[in-house]
Amino acid sequence: MKLPFTRILIVVAMLACAAAPLRAENKPYKRTVESYSLPDVTLINQDGKKVRLQSIMQSDKLVVVDFIFGTCTTICPILSVGYSNLQRKLGPDTNKVHLISISIDPEHDTPKIMKEYLKRYQAKPGWDFLTGSRSDINKVMYALNAYIPNKMSHYPLTLFRPAGNNKWIRIFGLMNSTEFLEETKKAGLK
Repeated sequence: MKLPFTRILIVVAMLACAAAPLRAENKPYKRTVESYSLPDVTLINQDGKKVRLQSIMQSDKLVVVDFIFGTCTTICPILSVGYSNLQRKLGPDTNKVHLISISIDPEHDTPKIMKEYLKRYQAKPGWDFLTGSRSDINKVMYALNAYIPNKMSHYPLTLFRPAGNNKWIRIFGLMNSTEFLEETKKAGLK
């Protein structure tokens, strides 16, 4: 029973993103450029491998970060459909972008749960779901000005870190799939 509901939710979210009208100046999100200093923490990916966060962020690819959790039924599915649509639209260029979802529920998001989550959204290589200790996750959220004390109070936030750049593009709010692709290109997809 759980699977059909998830599929329905994915289809509804995809249709909502695709059907959203284009907005020239009155965007439904706020875009700013920020400077952040990341903590040197080691997180765990969906395959159970340890990953140094700073190493990922210093890659030669555009890095896109969001904060989600595996059992979310509100904003996380919409953000994840955005990642899925972006990978689909980028086609072969998807290998030029590293998508990272960081768990805001590390007590429950195990590698197995994260792997199943990515499978549900048909994630391609280049999309990693990371978890870690509550302390390390909090350090990352604070560093990226994304801290929330309660996972049920989270908000739509997407962060872009262009390759070779110390500035971050912060998108607060939801983007439709066309806007997400446009922001990805503006952020430095080459």
